[in-house]
Amino acid sequence: MGITRTPRAKWIEEGLRALAAGGPEAVRIEPLAQALGVSKGGFYGFFRNRDALLAEMLDTWERAVTEEIIEQVESGGGDARSKLERLFRLASSEDGPLTGTTADLAIRDWARRDEAVAERLRHADNTRMDYLRSLFASFCDDEDDVEVRALLAFSLRIGNHFIAADHGGRSRRDVMRLTSKWLLR
Repeated sequence: MGITRTPRAKWIEEGLRALAAGGPEAVRIEPLAQALGVSKGGFYGFFRNRDALLAEMLDTWERAVTEEIIEQVESGGGDARSKLERLFRLASSEDGPLTGTTADLAIRDWARRDEAVAERLRHADNTRMDYLRSLFASFCDDEDDVEVRALLAFSLRIGNHFIAADHGGRSRRDVMRLTSKWLLR
């Protein structure tokens, strides 16, 4: 019976977990192998070196937060408001190693120190904003209104986890629901 290799995706997910926990410096082959419970030799079956893993982590993350989310939203059909509601639900429920806020924030932090990562982040953010603009533009005639709604929706996705304010007897969930309702008006 042959030896089962740890799938490539597991190395990438574990790399993103390490990135979220300690930045790009924490993405090291031996600790990843230990976390996965395997030897580091399997790593080299998929990746030439650590830099190749880092690049693949960015590729995978970018695809997950842009193309795959958009495909998931679009596959449900409906009008733009229905798609935005689906997108908001996905955004509030996603907290996995690829599409969760922790990976997003870790990549943003990394981008502050690495121009190549900053460019990748800019591309992903522009794709996300373009998709939001296209949805809001289908029921908002004013370009300024479209831009404001898209920026507010995207900012909530990124910044919501940093806000520790109370909401006057309302839960955060209630306020987010009201915010979504306002954005979709």
